[in-house]
Amino acid sequence: MRLCHLSELPEGEARGFDPLHSGQHSLLLVRQGARVHAWRDACPHHGTPLAWRQHAYLNAARDRIVCAAHGALFEIDTGLCTLGPCLGEHLQAMPITVHPSGEVHLADDTFQETPA
Repeated sequence: MRLCHLSELPEGEARGFDPLHSGQHSLLLVRQGARVHAWRDACPHHGTPLAWRQHAYLNAARDRIVCAAHGALFEIDTGLCTLGPCLGEHLQAMPITVHPSGEVHLADDTFQETPA
């Protein structure tokens, strides 16, 4: 399932996606250089969406993913919560493939709204 092209996801930016066409983002991508990290858009504390507004997933320093509901901070590359009520828990990683052409695809077509 195609999500975007790397040119649509600038370096150091995050973007939400709605692969199920449910009307709300359930997946987020963060680009760090050639690497793209994919996470389920759900805080492990209560499952709430992470962004405080559309595509606003990162803190001011742009070095952590932040949960708007709880202020929890997560490492971009590991999803580990380093501050907040879910300290030590992780965001749920989502399998993606970045093709040589720059196309980013969700690698698993069994993506579901609720974690398995």
